[in-house]
Amino acid sequence: MEVLLNLMGGVALLLWGIRMVRTGIMRAFGSEIRRAISATADKRITAFLAGIGVTGVLQSSTATSLIVASFAARNVIAGSVAIAILLGADVGTTLVVQLLSQRIGWISPLLFVAGVVGFLSTERNKQRSFSRALIGLGLVLLSLQLLIAASEPLRTSESLSVLLDRLGDEPVLAILIAALLTVLTHSSVAVVLLIASLATTGAVEPTMSLLLVLGANLGSAMLPVMATWRGPIVGRRAPVGNLFARVVGVIVFALLVLLTGIDANVLGPTPALIVANFHTALNLSIALVALPFVGAIDQLCQRLFPVGPVGEDEGRPRHLDEAALGSPVVALACASREALRIGDFVQQMLARTMDVLRNNDDAMRKEVEGMDDVVDRLHEATKFYLTRLTREELDQDESNRSIEILSFTTNLEHIGDIIDKNLMELAAKKSKSKASFSEAGKEELVDFHGRVVTNLELALNIFVSGDLGLARQLLQQKSSIRELERDYIEKHFVRIGDGLPESIDSSSLHLDVLRDLKRINSHLTSVAYPILERAGELADSRLLAAHEETPEEEWSLVGSSKPGVRTGGPREGVA
Repeated sequence: MEVLLNLMGGVALLLWGIRMVRTGIMRAFGSEIRRAISATADKRITAFLAGIGVTGVLQSSTATSLIVASFAARNVIAGSVAIAILLGADVGTTLVVQLLSQRIGWISPLLFVAGVVGFLSTERNKQRSFSRALIGLGLVLLSLQLLIAASEPLRTSESLSVLLDRLGDEPVLAILIAALLTVLTHSSVAVVLLIASLATTGAVEPTMSLLLVLGANLGSAMLPVMATWRGPIVGRRAPVGNLFARVVGVIVFALLVLLTGIDANVLGPTPALIVANFHTALNLSIALVALPFVGAIDQLCQRLFPVGPVGEDEGRPRHLDEAALGSPVVALACASREALRIGDFVQQMLARTMDVLRNNDDAMRKEVEGMDDVVDRLHEATKFYLTRLTREELDQDESNRSIEILSFTTNLEHIGDIIDKNLMELAAKKSKSKASFSEAGKEELVDFHGRVVTNLELALNIFVSGDLGLARQLLQQKSSIRELERDYIEKHFVRIGDGLPESIDSSSLHLDVLRDLKRINSHLTSVAYPILERAGELADSRLLAAHEETPEEEWSLVGSSKPGVRTGGPREGVA
């Protein structure tokens, strides 16, 4: 039991160290890495070399695969180029194993010292992230020493000997177990290094270690396929193409190992080097054979995953790049772009609202209601994306921006609900009752609606630019809208007092529309508050302002008719 716990601890430390290296490098150089990948537009050899280099830095072919899949899904790179990059990524992981399988454990303390000193001596995010990567690399080297020490007793373990003897008679099962272990740990580097550690202590025979390496490579190819399976169809093709090449390679090498009785000792002087060299030879051979045929592999994947004739699902996020989660700056930019896309849908909904109300257009009303479903789905996806991002260690600015994006998208979702559940319901009621607004009332609603539409455009600009002057302007518009609402309500009451039939018949509708539009404007102005607060232009308490606004707010409460949605006095005496 103690041996098992020590092994589990060593593997956990290895996985954590690899993760620290990957996240540290992505945070420090994420933008540069993504630009390097996207620059391999049409050249397969360059793409192959880029895959090697990027994966050698990230220590994860899965991370590289996710970045490549996101680029392929957006047609930034061709499918054949994407497959070439993934073939390079497979070779890149072998270089990491080659480096870590050497006897360089003495470097671990130096990496810890350099990483800690670098992290504590600066406040710059880039340098601190790189220091984290150095600490992670030190943990990887330390964990390998722990694994070798922990697996030493396994050499004389009778239970393990019996288990491995049975696996020796079931090579397919051995390959599948190693593949499953790789999927569970999400790291082929960790599994191959574990195999090397077991081989070093003599717990695993050379031939069995080669079969386990084949399984680790198979599992490594399955990881990006699983990660991209629910994504865009185009983004799935490159991981599947890479898996196809890897499966063929694993089958061929398994037959060579089992049928030719290859002497594993020719691959290196030590068990660890035998494992590392076989790992490199396998992936390099697959890449060299498959690279000339990446075009044919891509065509096969296009046939397996054709893009259907139906239009694209608007409710599917376009900018929430999974591969960017390791780089907060890039991920926040992705979330901001998706928030603007949500804003575009809300803008379309709001722009069509007045046409629906004026023309009793039931077809357009249903379109607007359908768009709210899209807004809800995009908001949910963005919220989940930001929640996953906050699991990473964010600095204060990144954390604040994440909160701002989440707050803005939440307010947009609320606006969509007001349009769908309130304004469109009012439009349906107006169409059913054949009511109509007076000419003066119609002009007032059109003017009020136009101002709110303008403020929505202003809010979207503020969200992107963070401009302080525009934030002041938007907050001032909140007071202007409130005063305009009061003025239009007073004029509406005057028309009722004059006995204008249209105003009497549509009174409750008229007042509810005004109030809903004002509520929409209130949600829009929320984008200005963080900017004004940072500039020190917001008071600590707004109690006095709230007290002064109460009489004006009471005007807007007349005409409330939806329990649970609106609050205030009844409207029965108005109509």
